[in-house]
Amino acid sequence: MLELHDAPLAPLTTFRLGGPATRLVTATTDAEVVAAVRRADADGTPLLVIGGGSNLVIGDKGFAGTALHIATTGYELTGTTLELAAGEVWTDAVARTVEAGLAGIECLAGIPGSAGATPLQNVGAYGQEVSSTITEVIAYDRHAGETVALSNEECAFSYRHSRFKAEPDRYVVLRVRFALEDADGLSAPLKYAETARALGVEAGDRVPLAEARETVLKLRAGKGMVLDPEDHDTWSAGSFFTNPILTDADFAVFHARVRERLGDGAQPPAYPAGEGHTKTSAAWLIDKAGFTKGYGDGPARISAKHTLALTNRGEATTEDLLTLAREVVAGVREAFGITLVNEPVMVGVGL
Repeated sequence: MLELHDAPLAPLTTFRLGGPATRLVTATTDAEVVAAVRRADADGTPLLVIGGGSNLVIGDKGFAGTALHIATTGYELTGTTLELAAGEVWTDAVARTVEAGLAGIECLAGIPGSAGATPLQNVGAYGQEVSSTITEVIAYDRHAGETVALSNEECAFSYRHSRFKAEPDRYVVLRVRFALEDADGLSAPLKYAETARALGVEAGDRVPLAEARETVLKLRAGKGMVLDPEDHDTWSAGSFFTNPILTDADFAVFHARVRERLGDGAQPPAYPAGEGHTKTSAAWLIDKAGFTKGYGDGPARISAKHTLALTNRGEATTEDLLTLAREVVAGVREAFGITLVNEPVMVGVGL
């Protein structure tokens, strides 16, 4: 177990932002993870768990406590059952399941970060969510002081949310288990219209797994959502805001605001989100509020490829990023009466 003091955290995040941690511990086994957590808890030291760093916004002052970098490895495939160590690189794990001919997470290709982070916010994209395939999460329960196994139901998954996100100081994910599908080399039925169009098929169709994965990677790359050290449009946390879910009454009020601002024929994006609720598009809201691709003239700007990504152009500070985020939130609220919610976890800062 590697231990450093006054260690920079920015290199551990995809934003490349944030000050140092008082203490940085890198754990390569489950036992080391548990030992580091127990030590921090016994000492009463604040703990920050870092996986791939793709969903973190760390303040410029850094973190006064122990930052635990989970670098565990382990990929075990038995039939259609997959178990991943929390530190496994997610996009690599997806590629290996596709190579094995198993469906269920192929449309989650290219998402940066670690496997252990996927259940926290129920990672999803292009019509798939990990909650559809996760059967069990093995985690260290800091309250009970023991390792526990949580079933899919106990994880309390919902849109970009879970029990782990609801109780951020309780669980540290160690391993994640998935049930995949052997569909004779074909993908799961495609649920996302953009993916189906790109593949020239209908929603609900299946396609060869490799084609589904490659198509998603191309779509993500076109939006700056595949990590590339040379491309500042990928120095981000991916989607910075979640798509708002509105009650039917709130959506009617919102729709009226849209028609008032954009004309009687304007139709905002609307997707079913459970009985009495409708989901709309954060990217659409941002764009129609006047924050177009490439918006900004400072070191933090909206991506030139996708309005939902805020980016570090190379010399930004976390405060530069937050200033831009607050401007976008205020602009969307003024235009449409909707308050956007950040998707990344904020450490020592807030909107």
